[in-house]
Amino acid sequence: MLFTIDEKSSVPKYRQIVEAVIKGIEQGTLKRNEQLPSINEFSEEYYLARDTVEKAYNVLKKEGIIQAVRGKGFFIRLDRPGQIRVLLLMNKLSAYKKMVYYALLNTLGPNAIVDLRLHHHSAQRFKTLLEENLGQYNYYVIMPHFYEDTEQVNALRLLEQIPAHQLVLLDKDLPNLKTPHSAVYQEFDRDAYTALESGRDLLAKYRNMVLVFPKDVYYPREIIRGFRNYCVHNHMEYRQLDTLTGATLATNTVYVVLEDSDLAELVRQAKQRKLQLGRDVGVLAFNDTPLKEVLADGITVISTDHEQMGITAALLIKENRQERIKNPFQLIRRNSL
Repeated sequence: MLFTIDEKSSVPKYRQIVEAVIKGIEQGTLKRNEQLPSINEFSEEYYLARDTVEKAYNVLKKEGIIQAVRGKGFFIRLDRPGQIRVLLLMNKLSAYKKMVYYALLNTLGPNAIVDLRLHHHSAQRFKTLLEENLGQYNYYVIMPHFYEDTEQVNALRLLEQIPAHQLVLLDKDLPNLKTPHSAVYQEFDRDAYTALESGRDLLAKYRNMVLVFPKDVYYPREIIRGFRNYCVHNHMEYRQLDTLTGATLATNTVYVVLEDSDLAELVRQAKQRKLQLGRDVGVLAFNDTPLKEVLADGITVISTDHEQMGITAALLIKENRQERIKNPFQLIRRNSL
């Protein structure tokens, strides 16, 4: 980086460094992810006090223009000054989570940087990611799904470290979170129950409901309550399985599947036994994807609108609004019920 100090300028030397970095970004001579000299290197190259350079770098870090990477140095974080910096922390990556990500990214537009990280349902992993990035972003968009109740409590404490106006919860709200925050959320039990009620005319021809709820993959357990309540109120026999592998399909039964692997097993068994979906057995899947629209002449799903979730979160950020908004949820009728 070519740089000169104007000894006669009334602008402090640390500020001249800050403005030189910003100008370099604007002119394209400094690009995102490019490494800057260390504090010692900068100090020696331009005969500046180490404290002066350190003060300039601290200002650049606070303004989100550069990032300090432990053990590696300082790096440019922006393509241009004034960009919105968003850290998106998801529990996992899937087809429908990608819909959320791209809707958020596209709605925020070219003046935003969205960095995606995965905490894999682990509060410890979430803690590490948050500690590494706290103070580095304008907004933190977080899916707070964790395996255990104790981890949920630990996550609440971590979330309270984020300034209220910078926090947007996604997919799940946390009513016990003490700090004000924005959220675009589902109500998993009520949404499931309401969606099933809207399809009661399709479900009425089945006597039994089997919910295939995997034990090795995280899903909010409120989902189970929604299905149980529907069966109790509508006098359907209810059963729960971990997987369809090794199970035999029963006729006059509707199967609710959350994982694509169980959906594939169900369709395979139905073909082998020449069972017609929507007549001999019913199939209801969770979370819509393009594949479910075309598979086996269309799989009926109950699903939130993942694209709308990302759009709404982006609008809260762009319009600087602090609101908690329930995301649309519906039953999409196809041929498998």
